[in-house]
Amino acid sequence: MSRFRSDKVRAWLPEPPSAELRASVERLARLEDVRRIALMPDAHVANHVCVGAVVATAERVYPDAVGGDIGCGMLAARFDACADAVDERVALRFLEKLRSEVPTNRRPSRVELPAHLDAQRLSEPVLQRVLDRDGRVQFGTLGRGNHFLELQEAGDDGSLWVMIHSGSRALGPAIRNHHSKMLGVGNRLLGLEASSDAGKAYLRDATLAVEYAEASRRFMLERASALLENLAGVRLDEDSTISCVHNFVRLEAHGDDLLWVHRKGAASADDGETAVVPGSMGSTSFHVAGRGNPDALRSSSHGAGRCMSRTEARRRITLGQFEEEMAGVWFERRGEALVDEAPSAYKPIRDVMRAQKALTKIVRRLTPLVAYKGT
Repeated sequence: MSRFRSDKVRAWLPEPPSAELRASVERLARLEDVRRIALMPDAHVANHVCVGAVVATAERVYPDAVGGDIGCGMLAARFDACADAVDERVALRFLEKLRSEVPTNRRPSRVELPAHLDAQRLSEPVLQRVLDRDGRVQFGTLGRGNHFLELQEAGDDGSLWVMIHSGSRALGPAIRNHHSKMLGVGNRLLGLEASSDAGKAYLRDATLAVEYAEASRRFMLERASALLENLAGVRLDEDSTISCVHNFVRLEAHGDDLLWVHRKGAASADDGETAVVPGSMGSTSFHVAGRGNPDALRSSSHGAGRCMSRTEARRRITLGQFEEEMAGVWFERRGEALVDEAPSAYKPIRDVMRAQKALTKIVRRLTPLVAYKGT
């Protein structure tokens, strides 16, 4: 367990923290309302609050301690077939058809949102317009950056699985930006009194973004599984589904305290709680069960975590190196568009899992077969 100056901080890092990461966490720990911070092994520097941080506060909620992609998370499910049902023909046709079935950016026309989402309203007209305009053409779309859809082979029995990583698209950043603007956030991290009208408005909006993101992942799962059934004759085992969120805030009991626990790139890992910890593109992913570690605020990492910025990765990783790292995985060849998502741009996932062995128990290892990403 890595040590920081502040006794509020506990960390599970596979390497010594950089000076920049240490300064960011110590700055956050100095806020009076912050009671505890748990730093996950995939932590890396980001604006205001690093990714991979779990921040527990007494009275205030901090939009920047959740981040912009509110509700971002993982969804995994098993098919009733072995992984060898996916051969080269199936893999390439699957990738080709996914472009229309699960677009990465926008759908050509609006879709009807699930009734439970359509019936809700956001706190301000400007946010409602984002949901009505962007939310209906981005629903069921993957997004860019590190978001992905993969077909994978389970190491325990060779079964075929699908894994989806996506978030709330335009809606989440709009909610974060709007409520941060109300605070007048510049270079300072400020929070909203959770019991105030402004705090309640943020919490309602953030809850809707989480629900939107979860429903969107379910929609993509339906489209992808229907496509694969048509191509390979395999069917989804709906009872196998594992779902988890890693950008959210909620009120939780920790010891004798009720705390607002913000997770920004961290999953809930209560005792026995199932979650998904993806590796980088082309590397092993894991299904896990939480150990409920109280020092970690019952949390775990949400993935491998970057060890290079995108700019650095594009400068250092060649196209040839990227393709070598992706050996054995079917993916779309798009020149250098995906180089900044190369496995070597991320921390080794096995180091991350070793660092958090007190936080999670590995249930299943999965090897990627087909990787679909936006740019």
